[in-house]
Amino acid sequence: MPKSFRQIRMLPTRDGVSASCVALPSGPWPTILDFLVRRLPAVTRADWLRRMAGGEVVDGEGAPVGPDDAYRPQSRVFYYRDLADEPALPFEAEVLFQDDHLVVADKPHFMPVIPTGPYLQRSLLVRLKRRLGIDTLAPLHRIDRDTAGLVLFSVQPSRRGAYQTLFGDRSVDKVYEAVAPWRAELARPATHRLRMAPAAEFFREQVVPGEPNTETRIEMLARHGALAHYRLRPVTGRKHQLRVHLAALGAPILHDAFYPVVDDPPPGDFSRPLQLLARAIGFTDPFTGEPRRFESRRRLAALPSSDPEPSDAP
Repeated sequence: MPKSFRQIRMLPTRDGVSASCVALPSGPWPTILDFLVRRLPAVTRADWLRRMAGGEVVDGEGAPVGPDDAYRPQSRVFYYRDLADEPALPFEAEVLFQDDHLVVADKPHFMPVIPTGPYLQRSLLVRLKRRLGIDTLAPLHRIDRDTAGLVLFSVQPSRRGAYQTLFGDRSVDKVYEAVAPWRAELARPATHRLRMAPAAEFFREQVVPGEPNTETRIEMLARHGALAHYRLRPVTGRKHQLRVHLAALGAPILHDAFYPVVDDPPPGDFSRPLQLLARAIGFTDPFTGEPRRFESRRRLAALPSSDPEPSDAP
């Protein structure tokens, strides 16, 4: 049986949080405890001792790890992640659809899809696991923490691969909306191709010379003075692709804290949500052959009330 399934039995989901895994590389540490203290300095030695005493740290075979256990390179250790001071997120996600195979959530701005950085219990995944009581829930794709809108989750691990293949094969129609500066050169629908690569800052991407590796179709839906309402259809799915494309075209998305320059708001400031929305998603179900289509109920705050909701027609 795969180790991942043994791990789930030995360390079951706790309060919506699955156990985390850390690989043990070659190194000089005499004990596993010494490695964990060095590798994860945010957790104190005293806290690791407490967790080990409670059986909350196990090896790849599900056996409890003790403070004197010798370091074993090329093995794995599983443990529960815990955050004492998680930032508040005064928003809720809406579940739009649920059956035996899929859950579709409509998330707000500022909420990460999976546990990351200072967010654990308030991530979308953990919230849904607790709300729905589904320990096997897993995201089929991700959108940025700053982006609002649709996220699909699989329910059954045995069927997850088939749905993930749809995304890998680009067989999923993804429709986004954005509010960004009006540009005359973006008034007509067009497909834009750029080459992207990681920037010097680990959290950003950049445009570089070379063969394009990203593709987005951009269509202006309406103009509102100096701003415009755009529909975006990404063909590829690189990190921050839509944000980078619009910034490179001279129309950075309204309230973007990363592009074209870093201007991150202070913690707890929710006054300037990124004006990017994962509006709709469609595909043919790999098991039933039926068409599936879901649409967000959210609206970008920068749009005037007179701006009509766009249709999904190409």
